[in-house]
Amino acid sequence: MENLNRKTVENVKCYPERIIQFGEGNFLRAFVDWIVYKTNQKTDFNAGVVVVQPLPVGMVDLLNEQDGLYHVNLQGIDGGKTVDSIDLIDVITRGLNPYTQFDEYLKLAENPDMRFVISNTTEAGIAYDETCRLDDKPTRSYPGKLTQLLYHRYRFFSGAADKGWLIFPCELIFHNGTELKKCIHRYIDLWQLGEAFRSWFDTACGVYCTLVDRIVPGYPKDSIREITEKIGVNDRLVVKGEIFHLWVIEAPESVAAEFPAGKAGLNVLFVPDEKPYHERKVTLLNGPHTVLSPVGYLSGLDTVRECVDDEIIGKFVLRVMYDELLPTLDLPESELKQYAGDVLDRFRNPFVKHFVTSIMLNSFPKYKTRDLPGLKTYLKRTGRLPSGLLLGLAGIITYYKGGKRGNDEITPNDDKAILDLLSELWQSNDVDKVTQGVLAAEFIWGEDLNEIAGLTEKLTGYLRSIQETGMKEVVKELCNF
Repeated sequence: MENLNRKTVENVKCYPERIIQFGEGNFLRAFVDWIVYKTNQKTDFNAGVVVVQPLPVGMVDLLNEQDGLYHVNLQGIDGGKTVDSIDLIDVITRGLNPYTQFDEYLKLAENPDMRFVISNTTEAGIAYDETCRLDDKPTRSYPGKLTQLLYHRYRFFSGAADKGWLIFPCELIFHNGTELKKCIHRYIDLWQLGEAFRSWFDTACGVYCTLVDRIVPGYPKDSIREITEKIGVNDRLVVKGEIFHLWVIEAPESVAAEFPAGKAGLNVLFVPDEKPYHERKVTLLNGPHTVLSPVGYLSGLDTVRECVDDEIIGKFVLRVMYDELLPTLDLPESELKQYAGDVLDRFRNPFVKHFVTSIMLNSFPKYKTRDLPGLKTYLKRTGRLPSGLLLGLAGIITYYKGGKRGNDEITPNDDKAILDLLSELWQSNDVDKVTQGVLAAEFIWGEDLNEIAGLTEKLTGYLRSIQETGMKEVVKELCNF
């Protein structure tokens, strides 16, 4: 069977490059690029995507081998009907690695038709690094890379007001657009790029807060043989996702007119304030995801559906969602319960095999943004620490110890500084030291969490119990089995 590329398939289009996308991972390809594909099909949007690899090691070489082509397999229940669709996505024109193709990277700024920048560089991606320099090729941080590109465009087009960009960060942090803009301003100051460039950036460009929502398990290794038979070619970049999608963009109607996904019948909303959507989604979907994954994995389960359907771990998930996280939100209770029920239906999607190990990538930044705010709010409102959320954190810390689960190697994946810290702490074989060291890591949390009354003691207790009796026994006791 032939490999997928533009010579081995028919009816693929070539679009003019109008979008720069930082990130080549499963989520962006199954969400943003799928949305662009559908918008191209149903409107006159006519936009191609150049993918920029944000890290030195990534997948743009593989993407280029397939000429930017890949399939998206969406499965689920939509309007009471079962959906199992496969689309060949043809919007990606090429991939660039700025670490080896820096000159080509800068040339993206010279394209007069380029209009949009979209990114998903994980929660840790929107961060300021004062060691970055303008003459780096490229800078280490994503905001630094983007500032380099913006400044080159500003100079190339002599500050033309109509050559600004519309920037949609999709990183899952609250006010992602605001935070990205702050970082760019700091680089303008650090690199002394001048008030004229700052003014052009502030007036000609727009950086908009967004919220993205689609569960994307990734490469369908359990069903790739059947998919390959259907599509008739070898596609090493197939990505599976649920049929549900929601993209909320805090931007004016003028931006919606330029990015007409709504006219294509897609669930892309341009709103004056994305905060209510963001808090609801991060708290009731991503929050449970982040803690059920280590708890479920260390209890012998591999997928989100298995966790929710399991008699014991399923009760843990319900406790976290309904008893601990839902009361921390300020929307009407009936609306929150409806959304929580919808989330559970999505977790139980019979088509989607969402492996918990994929969710546990970068678990500490995820816990900080998705669960720590709820922990603090719950404590403030009830005077108690939320046991389920704390057990989830204990599960993350235990997972990062490494070792084996049965015959499977446990291989945590996170920022090197975090991995080095956990390795050093666990080498002590002192649970008290591990707990205190993790909670004291201000480079992770932005504060010393040991100062939260009772947190260190309770977390230590959970860690010790997990080591002595195993995760599932701890969950049984927590959930009164």
